[in-house]
Amino acid sequence: MTAPIRVLICDDQVLVRTGLVTIIDAQPDLEVAGECGDGATAVELAGRLRPDVVLMDVRMPVLDGIEATRRLAGARVPRPAKVLVLTTFNLDKYVYEALRAGAAGFLLKDAPPAQLLHGIRTVATGAALLDPEVTRQLVGRYAARIRPADGAPRDVPLTPRELEVLRLIANGLSNGEIAAELQLSHETVKTFVSRILTKLDLRDRVQAVVYAYRQGLVT
Repeated sequence: MTAPIRVLICDDQVLVRTGLVTIIDAQPDLEVAGECGDGATAVELAGRLRPDVVLMDVRMPVLDGIEATRRLAGARVPRPAKVLVLTTFNLDKYVYEALRAGAAGFLLKDAPPAQLLHGIRTVATGAALLDPEVTRQLVGRYAARIRPADGAPRDVPLTPRELEVLRLIANGLSNGEIAAELQLSHETVKTFVSRILTKLDLRDRVQAVVYAYRQGLVT
């Protein structure tokens, strides 16, 4: 039998943690590896328990979720953890920093259980998870801070079609939606995405989104 996906839950609200534990442990393919209420303990537990996925709240005592994510999944971490950040609309200003810190994706805290479970399973496979609604909020509210100071796109070593795909990724579209938008096959879009990540030396779609914002490719 396939081993269950082990999840570490990090949230400073006991009621939230209890709810997450109940939802996750009810799934035959998931199990709670541990839980904690601050970022420092999250880093310690993740190093000791080696969970498949870390569910990380943003605002926590001792060490916030952004710095905890950076220590677990940052660019210089030899064995980066798969961190799924939970956020709310009034905290979406932290989403960009979470992505830069190495988060594999993010979800809204009020997402329905089915969406949360799908997110955990998606991140566990190594794929990135972007909530399109929050991604678009990020573009709309914080584009000026994310883009280059001169406001002009910089040179990017991609073909015109690859640039088109990258812009659609940055706007929160899935591979299926990109395929429909550009009238391409799903496999062709997957090839484009893989090529983009390789050319830009990026780990996943999340880093591609951050790259697109920083290069001024999203309008």
